[in-house]
Amino acid sequence: MTTKTAVDNEPCLSLWATTAADLMTPNPVSIGESATVREAINLLTDRGISAAPVIDAAGRAVGVLSRTDILVHDREVIHHLPQVPDYYHRSELALESGENLNWGFQVEGYDDTRVDEIMTPVVFSVPPNAPARRAIQDMIAWRVHRVFVVDDAGVLVGVISALDVLKHLVE
Repeated sequence: MTTKTAVDNEPCLSLWATTAADLMTPNPVSIGESATVREAINLLTDRGISAAPVIDAAGRAVGVLSRTDILVHDREVIHHLPQVPDYYHRSELALESGENLNWGFQVEGYDDTRVDEIMTPVVFSVPPNAPARRAIQDMIAWRVHRVFVVDDAGVLVGVISALDVLKHLVE
């Protein structure tokens, strides 16, 4: 006697895409290799994305910068300026605007690190005419959340994320 589970009764899903070009999001948001980490943080946050390809002046992908890269960098390099000695008077601990600073405050130094110093310098990519199945298999084999689509000249034309794959699944 065989029993059916809920999964057995569910309809099968199929991939509604033939090529990498069908799966990709065209013209992905990218960041220049000479941008600062602060600029990258603003870009990722403002666009609501978790990573962006890093491109050179010719538009070729040279790496990828993810939130994880930024977190690792931040954990490893944050430096605080020395605390204000106790002999300062409270009236001396105020901003030009007149706002008082609490005891124990710290001033964070400016981080001028460039994106190309902390990015992952590997670009996992497929051509636009690659079979969609290959792009997915590559993502699984490489254990990455996204692959980039580059043309014959190596110029970035799109990105395929795990979410893009899910969007192309249909009953």
